Amino acid sequence: MQKITTAHSQLLFDVAATRRIEQRAASTLPPHTLMQRAGLSVARLTMAVAPHARRIWIACGPGNNGGDGFEAATHLHQWGKRVVVTWTGTGQHAHPHDAQAAYQKAVAAGVAMNDGPPQNFDVCIDALLGIGGNLDPAREGTERMLQWLYLMAKSAVPCLAVDLPSGLNADTGVYAGTKSAIHSGAARSNIYWPGARFTLALLTLKPGFFTAEGRDNAGQLWFDDLGVDLTTTEPASARLLGADGCIQQQRLHSSHKGSFGDVAILGGESRPGSHMAGAALLAASAALHAGAGRVFVALLGDGAITVNPIQPELMFRSPDALDLRTQVVVCGCGAGDAVKGVLPRVLSVANRLVLDADALNAIANDPQLQSLLKARAARDKHGFATVLTPHPLEAARLLQTTTAVVQSDRLQAAARIAEMYQVVAVLKGSGTVIAAPGQTSCINASGNALLATAGTGDVLAGIIGAKLAGGLTAFDAVASAVFAHGHAADEWLRTRPAETLTASALAALV
Repeated sequence: MQKITTAHSQLLFDVAATRRIEQRAASTLPPHTLMQRAGLSVARLTMAVAPHARRIWIACGPGNNGGDGFEAATHLHQWGKRVVVTWTGTGQHAHPHDAQAAYQKAVAAGVAMNDGPPQNFDVCIDALLGIGGNLDPAREGTERMLQWLYLMAKSAVPCLAVDLPSGLNADTGVYAGTKSAIHSGAARSNIYWPGARFTLALLTLKPGFFTAEGRDNAGQLWFDDLGVDLTTTEPASARLLGADGCIQQQRLHSSHKGSFGDVAILGGESRPGSHMAGAALLAASAALHAGAGRVFVALLGDGAITVNPIQPELMFRSPDALDLRTQVVVCGCGAGDAVKGVLPRVLSVANRLVLDADALNAIANDPQLQSLLKARAARDKHGFATVLTPHPLEAARLLQTTTAVVQSDRLQAAARIAEMYQVVAVLKGSGTVIAAPGQTSCINASGNALLATAGTGDVLAGIIGAKLAGGLTAFDAVASAVFAHGHAADEWLRTRPAETLTASALAALV
């Protein structure tokens, strides 16, 4: 069993892959082995996170997730704990074979089976729904599950979810519990728990833990592979990007500024009534702090500044004076409508290109720009040299769909953008997704809600530019930049929890 942290990359397996792994493993083991291992692991983690708990409530559902709960209940009861199990069936209810055996074992051991939750408990265990379940309001038993989840959510005691929180989609990270609870009349979202929240993932880690609403619902995540070797059975559906999965650029003592490349920031439209130079300057500052040898800034529109006294290292140029073939171009940060005038040349000439913000919106609305973007891949002989960094709304525009559709399956949305435009796509948000044609997608493990403020996306674009300028391939540059961006926010939260993180402060941290 291990605690999942940002230090290590991990293989992720969707529901279909997990089922295949489970079937193959079960076929080589004695009956009930995986469930017995799961139950013991749940019981051990319960005692680890709540060592002084005496009264334990376990809510069991109708499937194998409930069977894991029964197995855990037997162990905890035998260890001298006062265990009360509530579940959505009766002794004659049709359960999967393994779960039925676990139920009978718990009854034989003397575990208390109640119709309703106990009045008082020191820790609660959510063993209601696993990877195959959903909180369908029309299905028998859902109302009871929602009531129990509501009681768990409003309690101040630690809560442990078995395999995944009930209502969380293991593939997408979409959480159905809130909508279902509202539908059933419960007035509380299950996302915000006053007590400590834990999840023990069993057999595999699922993508949904790490993106969309997964991180809010899973809480502190633990993992037990139940003794199954995952490296030889099934290709991963995605990869969790940890610190060990990022390539670190080496700086030799004999280096000079030309060793680390040039980044050109093209954006920051200035016109009467609107001045967006700040976005471009944030990207430029981030590129400088992330290690670019030289950073050039080309602002669009009238009244553009020619020097930044706070960051005098930045060199200002007119857009026409940029050497797009040799510089890494970061285009779109605060660029406004003016970006439409420079994009055709940028798309046609720039070898290494990061497109962000207004550049993405312009491309989404112009078929000719889309054609120029797609044509770039055919000219590149050394891997994809184009990076798109949309947030969900920008991604929806690129895909001609809605933000809700994008957020309903972030992995798929990022992969669609990557394939459609033949680029490395960076779908920003909770659990930023990195996708590229022919490569296993990554979900970033670092970052927190401090990044939900204006300008942090511009900072990320600048960091990616610096990593590209340093010689990394587009995918490796993005992975390194995205992780570093999130890690800086994590370090800020760890060391200065009471202080707000601004984009300009973030740019100086990477």
